[in-house]
Amino acid sequence: MNRLTFFLLAALMLCALSLVSAQHQARTLFVAVDRAQAEEKQLDIDWSRLQYQQSSLGKSSRIAEAARSQLKMTPVLPGRTQYLAGVVLETPPASEAAAAAPEGSKP
Repeated sequence: MNRLTFFLLAALMLCALSLVSAQHQARTLFVAVDRAQAEEKQLDIDWSRLQYQQSSLGKSSRIAEAARSQLKMTPVLPGRTQYLAGVVLETPPASEAAAAAPEGSKP
């Protein structure tokens, strides 16, 4: 009976240590999951903020104001616009066009 008691006591101690180890591992994993969820919420907030910034930076009024203030650009006025009328580009003669063509290509 002495050996049986010693064996049962040893088995009980191993089960208790195993239970403590499992509980510690479960708590560690719970803390890791909690941290991951907190990080997910923070990344979600950052993502929403970046989407808002991107939409506000892409608005035409924002771009126009940046052009006026930072680049010192002015809007186009009809009185300051110069129109070119009757501009005709001359076509080169056939001999110059053939000389300008790469060798090996056929006209």
